[in-house]
Amino acid sequence: MSFRTTLKSLSDFFSQPYPFYYQGKDLSIIVFAVFVFVVLFNFFVEPFNVSRDEHIMHFFWISVIHSLVPIPVLFLLVVGLRYWDTASDSWNVGKETLLLLSFFLFTGIGQFLIRDIIYDNPNNWSWGYFFEEIRNTFIVGIILMLILIPLNFNRLYLRNQQRAAQFQGKAESAFEEDKKERFQSLFIRTQVKGDDFEFYPNEFIFARSDKNYLEIFLKKEGKLSKQVKRMTIKELDVQLSRLSCITRIHRSYLVNLNQIVKVSGNAQGYRLKLRDAADILPVSRNMIPHFEQQMRQV
Repeated sequence: MSFRTTLKSLSDFFSQPYPFYYQGKDLSIIVFAVFVFVVLFNFFVEPFNVSRDEHIMHFFWISVIHSLVPIPVLFLLVVGLRYWDTASDSWNVGKETLLLLSFFLFTGIGQFLIRDIIYDNPNNWSWGYFFEEIRNTFIVGIILMLILIPLNFNRLYLRNQQRAAQFQGKAESAFEEDKKERFQSLFIRTQVKGDDFEFYPNEFIFARSDKNYLEIFLKKEGKLSKQVKRMTIKELDVQLSRLSCITRIHRSYLVNLNQIVKVSGNAQGYRLKLRDAADILPVSRNMIPHFEQQMRQV
């Protein structure tokens, strides 16, 4: 394999979608798992040189203190992500790797800053110990990262590919089903009264939120068209709630299940290819159970 081919393979891997675990219940689980792992790893493995004569307290409590340092570091990085122009559904392996490398760096700095609390050493504030703490954190962190990210990526990718395959037959036949419901029109109210409109389910492909507006993609007389309305995707979803073929798959997308021609899986979940539309729509992680339930009923 040539160097250029290797770089291309790495670039493709880092651009692959990856789950965003740093919110809600997932974040709590990660914090607990990191704490327990670091305590056990430090106490039982003792991966680096331990000078017990310098210890101010029992080594177990030193391991606990070392294990507490990553927690505020992780939370500060997560808060910083809120100001970074990225969404959980655009998260990928590269961003995950960059976040973890930043996590290792700041955790190493944090381990250096607490040395006076746990070590009786006049050289605690030396550059040697500064770089040693960062080096040690990177050694352990990168080894785990190189093992866990590829394993988790492959596990999720294969699982979601298999789960997506069960819906492929449904997607291929759904276009011919439930025609009576699909041809029944509804009157939709927007935030601007003069912009209200008649909605025909058989013409609807998908809708996408665009800040304070909603882009509605339709197929009329064999041509794809787009209407822009002053309303939220939630408002349209509520007004279309009695149509079982139209469902929310993402905070920004509403889709006609009868227009799906292919369901594919990746590490984040599902991707949908629609009839007559070039866009590939994501199914967000928290919407996967709802999407699966709706697809089984189509």
